[in-house]
Amino acid sequence: MTGVPFLIVFIVAIIVMILMISKLKIHPFLSILFVSLVLGVIGGIPFAAVTDADGNTIDGIATVIGNGFSSTFSSIGIVIIFGAMIGSFLEATGAALKLADMVVKVIGPNHPELAIELMGWVVSIPVFCDSGFVVLNPIRKAMVKRTGVSSVTMTVCMAAGLYCSHVFIPPTPGPIAAANTLGVGNSLLLVMGLGLVTSIPALIGAWFYARFIGKKVRANDEADSGDIVQTYDELVASYGKLPSGFMSVAPIIIPIILMAWSNVASILKLKGAIGTASVFLGTPIVALAVGVIFGIILLLQSGMGDKLYDLTNDTLKTVGPILFVTAAGSVLGKIISETSLVTFITEHATSLQSIGIFFPFLISAILKSAQGSSTVAITTTAGIMAPLMGALGMDSTVMSVLCVMAIGAGAMTVSHANDSYFWVVTNFGGMTPDQGYKTQTVATLVEGLCSIAFIFVLSLFLH
Repeated sequence: MTGVPFLIVFIVAIIVMILMISKLKIHPFLSILFVSLVLGVIGGIPFAAVTDADGNTIDGIATVIGNGFSSTFSSIGIVIIFGAMIGSFLEATGAALKLADMVVKVIGPNHPELAIELMGWVVSIPVFCDSGFVVLNPIRKAMVKRTGVSSVTMTVCMAAGLYCSHVFIPPTPGPIAAANTLGVGNSLLLVMGLGLVTSIPALIGAWFYARFIGKKVRANDEADSGDIVQTYDELVASYGKLPSGFMSVAPIIIPIILMAWSNVASILKLKGAIGTASVFLGTPIVALAVGVIFGIILLLQSGMGDKLYDLTNDTLKTVGPILFVTAAGSVLGKIISETSLVTFITEHATSLQSIGIFFPFLISAILKSAQGSSTVAITTTAGIMAPLMGALGMDSTVMSVLCVMAIGAGAMTVSHANDSYFWVVTNFGGMTPDQGYKTQTVATLVEGLCSIAFIFVLSLFLH
């Protein structure tokens, strides 16, 4: 099946998947795999590998599902495990509480949501939002205990801060790729500047929504969710002496610095041993491995070296379910990419050209919602837009950069069950999938709409 009928089937399948998870209480892993299998069959993916008329091999549906599943473990699987291990070390030693104290002192005790949102916004400029959330989550949990603010509010703020810089601000790969495709790769400072400005409405909109939804939804890790709640002072006292500020921040900040420098080195096109070392150490797996080493040093300094095995074991037990559900989401994205849906959207893109700056936003939003990856949505939409820039009147440098921003806004709209970030946020945020739709999915919609509204206003004055 192809064309409009398959598009309708896809929409129905997503609705069915959401109902299976939220209403029928079928485990997300099974729900996503079932919908993926049905979509693949209806979309024409063969049951076994076949050879087309040009001699190309088309994988069978079992192979496509296997490739989609394994892609999670080869891309962000180890990153999530290492990030969760760092979080466990920070929590066990009290370093997370020390970091929470440091953040509250800088921003002020009356604005913890703003503090965590801005922290996420800065961190995700060089780091993918998935791993950024995992790394920062211990600080979020500690700040919930430190301030008594809604865990949901803090989760939405942190996730939103991470997300908007991820799609707007280089050196994150998506905006860089889009800028190069649209011919403004040499204007990265302008892309960064407009990215910083464009992300502000998204941050503001998400902050208001986080404060609203935090009163409606309760996570399972709220500060007062237990029968006996420790006061913050009692919690600190239970650790004895907290680690130093440097050792508390080192497992987080050093991987971030390594990844950021790797991106800078790539932009500067550094050669030789320095360039090679920068790329190697800046690889997320390697950078976070360095963070794990600092976490182990932190354990040893805190006299908890004998807890390393148990903490690692407990972390793997916690992360396992998250990885499998995330992998199932990757299967859905892989299935969609192997059908005719993306091709159909690309072929009919010209019918939307009359809506100007909203055109790249809508294309990116459709692709994002369809296959889950923001980076894929950004790069694919940029490829669609490249030959159309002149026809749309967007071939000036400023308008091309605004087009990059509009694509980024669409790539936030929306994060749901086929997006690995959705599962990272909901699982690490202590929420059910149904709560995830009310929080993460709606918050990303708010971010996207606030951003594109601001971009449209800018496009009226900038040409």
